Amino acid sequence: MADIVSPDVRSRMMAGIRGKDTKPELIVRRALHARGFRYRLHARDLPGKPDLVFPKFRAVILVHGCFWHGHECHLFRWPRSRVKFWQEKISKNRNNDLVNAQKLAEAGWRRAIVWECALKGKRRIPVDTFTDQLEDWLHSGLSGIEIVAAPD
Repeated sequence: MADIVSPDVRSRMMAGIRGKDTKPELIVRRALHARGFRYRLHARDLPGKPDLVFPKFRAVILVHGCFWHGHECHLFRWPRSRVKFWQEKISKNRNNDLVNAQKLAEAGWRRAIVWECALKGKRRIPVDTFTDQLEDWLHSGLSGIEIVAAPD
């Protein structure tokens, strides 16, 4: 199926999508801040510029968009136009995620990933539930956690 807007309009639309301060990221930030956690945002000195950095716990939280990071969930669909471009782009994002995860681990940082599907849609997790999971993880010392949408 052909795109319903011109390539120039589509390009402008895609360029307008933010990489920082997204709605899912703000949900996580507000929930943790309400529980008394303080953090740094988008630390440029760490691999991948993690969304939230907790130096006290030597931990980072990454809030991943399901489309941009190619999460195999109910929110992800491969685009039907420019298929090769999108496959390369999303593959590169996935590879960057792996490289950054390795670098963070080597530097002694623990990593949590919160997927967009856990925060929106019919299968989203209640805010208190994922906040409890993150709080428990931060205090646990475990190396990593991944928060995804509730099962069907």
